[in-house]
Amino acid sequence: MYIKEVCAISPQLTYGTEFESGHFELHDKGILYAIEPSYLDFIPASLLRRMGKAVRMGIGAGLPLVKKYPGIEGIIIGTANGGLEDCIRFLNQIVDYKEGVLTPTSFVQSTPNAVAGQLALMGEKTGYNSTHTNGSLAFDNAMLDAQLVLETAVKPMELLIGAVEEISDYNYNIDTLNSHYKSESITNEELIRSTTAGSLCGEGATMCVVANTADHAIAEVVDQFQVCFPGKEELTGLINNFLDKNGMSPKDIDLLLFGNSGDGRTDHWYNDLQQELFPDKQITTFKQFSGDYRTAGAFGCYVAVKLLQGNHRIYGFDHLRRPRTVLVYNQFGGERHGFILLRGNQASIA
Repeated sequence: MYIKEVCAISPQLTYGTEFESGHFELHDKGILYAIEPSYLDFIPASLLRRMGKAVRMGIGAGLPLVKKYPGIEGIIIGTANGGLEDCIRFLNQIVDYKEGVLTPTSFVQSTPNAVAGQLALMGEKTGYNSTHTNGSLAFDNAMLDAQLVLETAVKPMELLIGAVEEISDYNYNIDTLNSHYKSESITNEELIRSTTAGSLCGEGATMCVVANTADHAIAEVVDQFQVCFPGKEELTGLINNFLDKNGMSPKDIDLLLFGNSGDGRTDHWYNDLQQELFPDKQITTFKQFSGDYRTAGAFGCYVAVKLLQGNHRIYGFDHLRRPRTVLVYNQFGGERHGFILLRGNQASIA
């Protein structure tokens, strides 16, 4: 599976060229809200005012790609919570109006498949359309779904895949009570060096165009896998098997892009793996840019593709050698682990 283009709305200025040029957006309020672009150039105002934030970000990241690549035949989105703010608003309406006449907007915008549905309607795409909502592996399974669709296609095919997550009062408060976020005040620049419990909450939307042919590709998704509740030794064995399956070994990985979140309770997964299998490899992280959320692995892929393209002016990455292969590893809460192996376009690297 090959990646042709990526687009992201995030807590950094990723929608333009500022992020790639080295700009770092500092967040010091304990929450990393996405920096949204002006949507009015491609979303009618009558639709925009009805959209919840998750839908708005998903359309903003995905619709320009749908318009640019008219050959896209399917849309696959991963999200853990979808438009949860609108969902809670709709449920509250049921109580307030005693199950009477309800406005449909909040219901329509709150379903997890609202992003994929709106993209299909606005882009006039009537092909395969699917949304995966299995927690922190939602994007990984969306990518697996895309691989299966492309592998079984009998002709060249393009798909739009991605992930979207919003910060709602509901899920933020629940995750705070579950100790997912830090009680002390730190900036995202300090996040990765922190060893206390919890992380910083983030949000965003990441979209990419993938195809089953290498024409005009900027990167290749070599393979990916997920595992739930592994032991340390089991995880090491699984990664060795994963690399061996793809004709590779740990020495063939140029860069490890890890989802360290500054949570002292779970970051040992990354540190142990690096010491066990990749002691002499380049290693860097991405959640200092995005914050932590269940589908942050999609943003990790966005950063990996930028590095494979040679964009080393990204803040803190200027010391890295341009990689040919990147292993993206993300986990949430130490329970669900996802690995995505990417390789650069060999023609552009040569």
